[in-house]
Amino acid sequence: MKMKFSACLFLLGSLTGYASQPVVSPEAVRTVCNPMDLSYRFMPEPPSRREAADPTVILFKDRYYLFASKSGGYWWSDDLVKWTLVLTDEIPTEEYAPTAIVLDDEVYFLASSKTKSTVYKSADPMSGKWETVCDELEVPVWDPAFYQDDDGRLYLYWGCSNVEPLYGVEITRDDFSFIGKPAELLRSDKARRGWEIRGDYNTRTDDDPWIEGAWVNKHRGKYYLQYAAPGTLEKSYCDGVFIADAPLGPYTLAAHNPFAYKPEGFACGAGHGSTFKDKCGNYWHVGTVAVSVKHKFERRLAFYPVFFDEDGVMYANTKFGDWPLIIPDRRAESFDELFPGWMLLSKDKPVTVSSFAEGYEGSKCVDEEIRTYWAAAGGGDSEWVQLDLEKPCRGCAVQLNFAEHNTTVQGRIPGLKHRYIVEISLNGTDWRTVVDASANLTDNSHAYHQFEKEQECRYLRVRNLEVPDGQFAISGFRVFGRCDGPPPAAVSGFTAVRNADDCRSVALKWENLPDASGYVIRYGSSTDKLYQHYMVYGVCEITINSLYADWPYWFSVEAFNEDGVSGPCEVVGVR
Repeated sequence: MKMKFSACLFLLGSLTGYASQPVVSPEAVRTVCNPMDLSYRFMPEPPSRREAADPTVILFKDRYYLFASKSGGYWWSDDLVKWTLVLTDEIPTEEYAPTAIVLDDEVYFLASSKTKSTVYKSADPMSGKWETVCDELEVPVWDPAFYQDDDGRLYLYWGCSNVEPLYGVEITRDDFSFIGKPAELLRSDKARRGWEIRGDYNTRTDDDPWIEGAWVNKHRGKYYLQYAAPGTLEKSYCDGVFIADAPLGPYTLAAHNPFAYKPEGFACGAGHGSTFKDKCGNYWHVGTVAVSVKHKFERRLAFYPVFFDEDGVMYANTKFGDWPLIIPDRRAESFDELFPGWMLLSKDKPVTVSSFAEGYEGSKCVDEEIRTYWAAAGGGDSEWVQLDLEKPCRGCAVQLNFAEHNTTVQGRIPGLKHRYIVEISLNGTDWRTVVDASANLTDNSHAYHQFEKEQECRYLRVRNLEVPDGQFAISGFRVFGRCDGPPPAAVSGFTAVRNADDCRSVALKWENLPDASGYVIRYGSSTDKLYQHYMVYGVCEITINSLYADWPYWFSVEAFNEDGVSGPCEVVGVR
């Protein structure tokens, strides 16, 4: 008998045994913070803006290599913390959605094309030297991805359309020719998969989603086909996942979806990426962040830890996904091992500036919105911004997200750089330098600085020395650390009501806590697998439109402030 539970509520009781998150000293760890700290390239055509998207990361000869759309090159890293740019004109770095794979101690590269798809290889990608190994695939492919199985057989996946499906085919290792006909792997189903609905918050039901960006991983004999939806311009850009017993399927929807989803916070988006294993055996998902202010394809990169649970459920943890994250030197079993406990201290705090352009006031650099920014009247060394945390705190890191205001730069131009100094003070009068970038040689636009040790401070100031072009501008002056008060109490009065007319949507409410800065909703399609996360600031209700229509869901909420995170509230279920 089929039963309807359109707005049925049931409680599972309070979760007990919650231990407050310990605070890790900056001396003990290395951290990163999304968006990734890279030299994002200015696009070669107007308007002047930066872009990188659709990333692939591989591990080759103990180094990581990162390939991304329209970047004029690629990056390498020893540790996932610092990335060095490699410039080359021997592969099509101007194309979208490049992919790479390691085969027989060489790296093979393929980018998107609508006319001719060419495969290249390099035994030394740090050198920028490549050679052609397949001049033309049987068909041109867009958003390609390779996968090699344990038996050595090689597969190619592709597709990017709001009409067509994703495809896959086995290919020969010697000349990359197709073995058999391409198989249709999956199509969109926005009527049931809420995460495939267009819009920042999955509300544009009149438009069809773009299904794209295939990627395959294997774990304990199962194949996990990841795909991106609903569109790269939107905060809701995410990766779903299907599972199969064979590389070409048949694939069925996995029990946890979307696999990687981050629609709120400062850096929003987790779609169209790749999932890779690091040197310690940890999995990471690198995806695309939507900005889309100066141009619809203005985008950045972010990466999140990935886990497989005991039932083989694959999930990316995006909780506090644009706050500092530990890069471990060993295998991590949970997100708790990767979160240093450093809280956001800067949101909506008082800001004083040297000057501002009309419409770009100082408060916009602390509103936790990447799409708004403060812009000074000029770009010279007389411009500065000062932040008041309103009480002494222990600072651990700062992230400076520069916004190019009135720039005219196009393409990669040698010598571009951001130069600045970050100072701290307890009284607003006596200042001490904690970041000296006065001799900086890079133009990284999302500069993240972890302090050598905790710094007691109330005021922070950034003094500009040089910008690549235009006016000094910051979309996010973000400070992380801890204050010494108590974290919020657990949330109470939590309710969840599913939309009886649209089961892809649920309305959540709870009692506001006056000492809470924000809340993290934890939810999932099983009571013990609340793997999804949705962060909100300053509100005590939210509608989530990204559910799968046929599944029951369970929800819980945690409150946080500058002093820590509360225990989770009771778990509420809706069918």
